[in-house]
Amino acid sequence: MQKPTYIKEPTPLQCGQAVLAMLTGKTVDEIAALLNNERETTLKEMFYILEHYKIDYIKERKEVNNKLGLPKIAILSLETPRCWHWSLYFDGVFYDPEHGIMNDFPDCHRKYYWEIKENIC
Repeated sequence: MQKPTYIKEPTPLQCGQAVLAMLTGKTVDEIAALLNNERETTLKEMFYILEHYKIDYIKERKEVNNKLGLPKIAILSLETPRCWHWSLYFDGVFYDPEHGIMNDFPDCHRKYYWEIKENIC
């Protein structure tokens, strides 16, 4: 996979759609239309889009404490001070739909990830 193009979430409830758009190369509107959902994205919906676009991933949720524990590409579920939040990690960089491109996790407590295998286009 090539480095993703950063996409800011269009609304505070579309972090999941933005992460999926960055992974698939689609727009947030295309992802929202496919899900028929413009609000919070569930894990089931995240998996649905990955499978729809044939993006190979490991379905096991893993906890992580720092970025050294992350694989090359991962979807992140983060417990931020405000809510649970989706983010994307790619090769040492965080593409966070709310906070921008970052070198480390945004402020969060619990951190989980699902590994995306590298054989995606």
